[in-house]
Amino acid sequence: MLRNRGLKTGRVLALLSVATFMGVAELQAPAQAQLSGSASRSTVKSGTKSSYWKAHPKVKSATVGAGVGVAAGAVTGLVTKKGVVRGSAIGAGTGAGVGLLQSSETMKRHPIVKDVAQGTLAGAGLGLAAKKRGAAKTATKTAATGAAVGLGIGLFKNLGKEM
Repeated sequence: MLRNRGLKTGRVLALLSVATFMGVAELQAPAQAQLSGSASRSTVKSGTKSSYWKAHPKVKSATVGAGVGVAAGAVTGLVTKKGVVRGSAIGAGTGAGVGLLQSSETMKRHPIVKDVAQGTLAGAGLGLAAKKRGAAKTATKTAATGAAVGLGIGLFKNLGKEM
């Protein structure tokens, strides 16, 4: 536990961790570091490895979607008093599905269908997280409402571009 003497140390550590998180205080490589890589006429290959998220964009979008879904499901479960953990689990699955829809190449060619599908998934997830008994009926109603909202958003966003 931090006492009066350790309070300054705690503040310094907190500032250092925030600065490191934001990328302000990055460590410098030693001056004698060896660089490796190769180059050809058309491509340049460096010796550094690409990150996991760059190599797997579907996993990245599903993970981000699941994180957003966890937050939305937890809030829904808290507000409706049906369980925060239950809402978080349902939100994680729904968010992962929405994230995969967002990164789908097929759905990028059909943006209005993508918006309808995302609205349907989000509505179904909220309906499942908000209701325990009769969840199928509520999820169907909220999914239909989500699809309608998604269709409206998709039409407003994409029909204006074509004109």
